[in-house]
Amino acid sequence: MIESTIGLEIIEVVEQAAIASARWMGKGEKNTADQVAVEAMRERMNKIYMRGRIVIGEGERDEAPMLYIGEELGICTQENAKDFCNPDELIEIDIAVDPCEGTNLVAYGQPGSMAVLAISEKGGLFAAPDFYMKKLAAPPAAKNHVDIRKSATENLKIISDCMDRSVDELVVVVMDRPRHKDLIEEIRQAGARVRLISDGDVSAALSCAFAGTNIHALMGIGAAPEGVISAAAMRCLGGHFQGQLIYDPEIVKTGLIGESKESNINRLKEMGIENPDKVYNAEELANGETVLFAACGITPGTLMEGVRYFHGGARTQSLVISSQSKTARFVDTIHMSDQPKWLELR
Repeated sequence: MIESTIGLEIIEVVEQAAIASARWMGKGEKNTADQVAVEAMRERMNKIYMRGRIVIGEGERDEAPMLYIGEELGICTQENAKDFCNPDELIEIDIAVDPCEGTNLVAYGQPGSMAVLAISEKGGLFAAPDFYMKKLAAPPAAKNHVDIRKSATENLKIISDCMDRSVDELVVVVMDRPRHKDLIEEIRQAGARVRLISDGDVSAALSCAFAGTNIHALMGIGAAPEGVISAAAMRCLGGHFQGQLIYDPEIVKTGLIGESKESNINRLKEMGIENPDKVYNAEELANGETVLFAACGITPGTLMEGVRYFHGGARTQSLVISSQSKTARFVDTIHMSDQPKWLELR
């Protein structure tokens, strides 16, 4: 029901966010690149026949005025909604968004930035706090064989066995952060190769599920909200994803909400999370009956091209994944804002 009703529209949501953000590619203005993506995404979502609620948005740290956690979006949230919204047909959904995943990548013209979102019916997405998360993503062949509680060395051996290739043929993506020094060393000692990224680990997690990307695992600690979005995609694709919340500021030393480990534990309890050390799998982070994921490349990446402008328009490449139809569709779209002089096929 969700896919057939708004499947195409969520593609347009991420496309509009990507087109707006890509205008600021390479200009060193990461906040502006994010802001215009937020505005474009919100504007397009408010034109969808739905009652949507943001469960993962622009974040508590930013105190964002748009796409904040709890904001309601869609035609059926407007004041006069009763005049044109049939309660029997009303779609109520939870939405997780990152309008510009990899703001630094856009600002400095680097690859891998995307506009992304995940949706499910109400209650179908884990409302992750704005903490960090230890993550493990791996190909479908290794699903339920690797485990985030095992060492990197053990998991690499398992992946190599599941994929019938040697460890030195594996590539692991890790965020380039001081906290990952020991992890990176262990991966290298085990014989695998490391691809360091500065931002944007949603793309890295997704890439694990697709053969031909030359990415076989994502390991390390990144943002928890992006972890839920990654989990939604990996659940649809059948890939392996696990996440464990990191609530101790001493582990990451930057960016956590709360001044202490104790205050963060209390905050998790207030949110109904009694076991702060619980390891979540993709089916728990995105547990809805129907889950949809959509992304559009802002800058060129492993999976998608970035936005390409031409006289009178732009061309985008998007990916929409559905647990309902069990499909992953790559969508190549030409957007004509004026009368173009020509349309390039390639």
